[in-house]
Amino acid sequence: MEDRISHALFERAQKRIPGGVNSPVRAFRNVGGEPFFTAKANGARLTIVDGRELIDYVCTWGPAIHGHNDPDIRAALKTALENGTSFGTPGPLEVEMAEAICERVPSVEKVRMCNSGTEATMSCVRLARGFTGREKIIKFAGCYHGHVDALLVKAGSGALTGGYPDSAGITQGAAKDTIVVPYNDRAALEAVFKAQGEQIAGLIVESYPANVGLILPDAGFLQFMRELCTRHGALFIFDEVMTGFRISRGGVQQKEAIHPDLTAMGKVIGGGLPVGAFGGRADIMDMLAPLGPVYQAGTLSGNPLAMAAGLASLKKLDARNAWATLDTLGKTLADGIREAAKDAGIPAQVPQSGSLLSLFFSETPVRNYEDVLASRTDLFSKLFRHALAKGVFFPPSPYESWFLSTAHTPADITRTVETVAEAFKKAL
Repeated sequence: MEDRISHALFERAQKRIPGGVNSPVRAFRNVGGEPFFTAKANGARLTIVDGRELIDYVCTWGPAIHGHNDPDIRAALKTALENGTSFGTPGPLEVEMAEAICERVPSVEKVRMCNSGTEATMSCVRLARGFTGREKIIKFAGCYHGHVDALLVKAGSGALTGGYPDSAGITQGAAKDTIVVPYNDRAALEAVFKAQGEQIAGLIVESYPANVGLILPDAGFLQFMRELCTRHGALFIFDEVMTGFRISRGGVQQKEAIHPDLTAMGKVIGGGLPVGAFGGRADIMDMLAPLGPVYQAGTLSGNPLAMAAGLASLKKLDARNAWATLDTLGKTLADGIREAAKDAGIPAQVPQSGSLLSLFFSETPVRNYEDVLASRTDLFSKLFRHALAKGVFFPPSPYESWFLSTAHTPADITRTVETVAEAFKKAL
């Protein structure tokens, strides 16, 4: 169904905004067609500018764990707004947020707020280098840690070689100290540490890689990373921007009993407003200015509106003990899609953890970036367009994870599974 109002807005946007969007995946280029424009959002639904409602599995790419326009978050924002939008000085809500994060995440003894996940991971990398006096960073192919120059490195690079820039505008020098290793490959990771261990400042990994779809670690793989970092004196950096406070109260590290040295966070702790945070061991965090020589700053860091919204989001999760409910919704959706695929004879993998899941059209489980590239992404594009026409909005890319919220209902899940099954029966 053509949305004439969205089409007109997209035409205008393309004249003044590169590609017509302010973040690339929103352009729908991975799924075909033009993006719609959203007029408002409530609960688990978006209302687009032509008036149609869509069940939303993007949830603003993760922050909306209670759905959109949540009344408790809105009330917290209203109270905070009466006191001002930004102070440029410390405020009481920053202290409350720091205490809330440290109480929930035992590995975090001290934390600093910033304004995005990209800032959080960038700061973790800088801090690891400043603390260890080393320069090299290990990342995994397919893991995305924001648009940090040193981490935007082409996936699939050899395990023992330096990285090559994956974006124009990034110099070879910025990427040369980044080492890319295949995910779930113990031998490759161990070989890197054996060859260059004394030069490695840190290893950064998405707690569960979720920016190429969701990839779950092999049994013991996260613990293996922790062991190697400890053995070689490198810092273990956990990127929980997407999973933090979503997978469990204390994130993936609580679920997997992992104790990283540094953790990057974001999304849920902003309640839908721009936010980031990074924290870890006190002796490492105290390397930050004004106590130490590692500089990091931000005009809007600890913004009172973001802190109020984030605290309301965390408190509501606690009050509802929401993670069990979210996991049930996730399992129901994943199981329903698997059953529909089986009935239609369509090969499908549906990895799921809590309220996070994705869909790969593949005969075998997806364990790394190469497996993602080998899956049938063309089939996802057909499913996306069918679902959108039926009022269900999945992320507009086969390389993104799906999000659920406490606002989704069993009826939403049933309707979504029926929509997917209908697409599968048509052989996409």
